[in-house]
Amino acid sequence: MNGSKLLRSRNGVAVALDKLPRLDYTQFSETLLAEVETDARVASYFGRPHADGVEIFAILVRDWKGEVDLIRTLVNGSFPSLTPQCPQLHLFERELAEQYGVRPEGHPWLKPVRFHASWIDVADIWGRPQGEHPLSGDMEFYRVEGEEVHEVAVGPIHAGVIEPGHFRFQCHGEEVMHLEISLGYQHRGIEQMLAGGPHPTTIYQLEAAAGDTTIGHATAYCQLLESLAETEAPIRAQVIRVIALELERLANHVGDIGALAGDVGFLPTASFCGRLRGDYLNLMAELCGSRFGRGLVRPGGVQFDLDASLVENLTQRLAVLETETRGAIELCFDAPSVLARFEGTGTITADDAELLGLVGVSARGCGLVRDARLHHSFGSGKIHFDTPIIETDGDVFARANIRRREIYASHALLRDALKSLATGEISAPLKSFAPDSLAVSICEGWRGEVVHAVITNAAGQIDRYKIVDPSFHNWSGLAMSLRGQQISNFPLCNKSFNLSYCGFDL
Repeated sequence: MNGSKLLRSRNGVAVALDKLPRLDYTQFSETLLAEVETDARVASYFGRPHADGVEIFAILVRDWKGEVDLIRTLVNGSFPSLTPQCPQLHLFERELAEQYGVRPEGHPWLKPVRFHASWIDVADIWGRPQGEHPLSGDMEFYRVEGEEVHEVAVGPIHAGVIEPGHFRFQCHGEEVMHLEISLGYQHRGIEQMLAGGPHPTTIYQLEAAAGDTTIGHATAYCQLLESLAETEAPIRAQVIRVIALELERLANHVGDIGALAGDVGFLPTASFCGRLRGDYLNLMAELCGSRFGRGLVRPGGVQFDLDASLVENLTQRLAVLETETRGAIELCFDAPSVLARFEGTGTITADDAELLGLVGVSARGCGLVRDARLHHSFGSGKIHFDTPIIETDGDVFARANIRRREIYASHALLRDALKSLATGEISAPLKSFAPDSLAVSICEGWRGEVVHAVITNAAGQIDRYKIVDPSFHNWSGLAMSLRGQQISNFPLCNKSFNLSYCGFDL
């Protein structure tokens, strides 16, 4: 593409805003669609208030080239929706409408995302008075009409320890023709709270953006500030971050396989994995005092170091856990009754996954090679990850098998990381942050890529902070996976994605 229309960058590089041209909307649309047509994808898409309307920023990535492309435009009142030509923008455009009261004309599914009042002093596009806070889930749902067609509503309150979300099924007999998912019940306004920062509370808010992805979100945030300060965390700190990310991945993948086994009534693996998940969480607590990794990752490095005895302890305990984990998991994957329920259930094609912009486990289960550890590494001290793990069938088995294989890969990465801890400091002081700049940080959390972007003001403070949890991309994939399935397969499909409600709701 013409270099005057976009700014080509990389993960972890802060760029001055005056170097990023502002295109008219026609140029912006043509550039974005042309980039997506030639293998780019939308990693983030967001707006910020401007004196003449709303400024829109698109962050596109070209994975195999490790490139991050930036484009921006300005809209006022309404603009032609790009969702019909680029479905991965579906939720992003709805989000813009909800936050800033601008209407993407021609959007095929224009509804609230998180059910909050507009961020700026305008009436929302759904006709509510200024400042009125809507009720979560208060919208018209898609309906299929016809004889013997019925509707099943699930949630938002669910049995067990689970976050709130509403699922509306259109069924013919037991067959699901359509599933619509409505979230927003846990909207906390995190992005708004970050404006004017970094504040003393900012790191704690981001650690809790999606509680099971504490290390992923904290790492993305810290990398962002390090980019703005042109400071690199010490190599030892970078390796400790890798150790924490892989422990977080292990705990969640093992827990997910146990939950999938439980959903099909295979109790030996369900029971074993429940215990093993706790063991991995306890290793994280050995590292930093928190089973979820809170307090470990901080701007400039990490707060906790590993001495020789702790390295030896972690190495020995991981060796035992690897053997136990393999035994528990292979028991499940060797059982014909389990495979009969996993294989062919909840299938998504690679084409649909591409159109929807799926990331992480959900994308790799469809044959898409998307892993920030492979394509968008950050810093000079990370353990090199060079073996993409993919499955091609796009079903529950594929998503489960991605987890199984990544568990084994994580153990290998941890062995290398614990052996390669360089001597030196674990933190570096950050200088002042670059003013009037845009920075992007991509980190491969256990579900998939976590993308944080920040725009600073003239004083170097946060003017706009944008978070994209992998669940934001992947909830649409879950809805698609239920098409043509028996409604009784919903719990199994849902577990195979295991998406975050709060990571979406923010």
